[in-house]
Amino acid sequence: MEEPRWLSEEERQTWLAVVGLLVRLPSALDAQLQRDAGISNFEYQVMAGLSESPDRSMRMSDLAALSNGSLSRMSHVVKRLERQGWVERGPDPSDGRYTIATLTHDGYQKVVDAAPGHVAAVRRLVFDPLTKPQTRQLREIGHRVLNAVDPDGTCPS
Repeated sequence: MEEPRWLSEEERQTWLAVVGLLVRLPSALDAQLQRDAGISNFEYQVMAGLSESPDRSMRMSDLAALSNGSLSRMSHVVKRLERQGWVERGPDPSDGRYTIATLTHDGYQKVVDAAPGHVAAVRRLVFDPLTKPQTRQLREIGHRVLNAVDPDGTCPS
């Protein structure tokens, strides 16, 4: 049996920083959106994804992949968004086996209204602490790690 390649102390400290970032950043973004817009970060990402897609519509399965959520979770979230009047669901006209989620006018307005506060939080939490070269490094690091995690590029970025 091959001996594990343990992390060096520097790698361990880097890994702990990454784990902290993965745990704390989504919580901080979620708190801002809940406080200022009454929606979760996940709900915002779903609606923002729809807002940037053609006709503000997308298959539920594609929307789940875009937001890194299961189809079941996506169904529950879209049901909540439907109750608010922000999203509508219907059969895919090109293939009735699929369901299409469409952002309504009110849903689009919700994204537009929530975006300034969300972008301000992203800027404050991610970009303001970094220099321009560090921002470019972070982008490159993100692409490299994402490529290792998803070499086929199935996760939309």
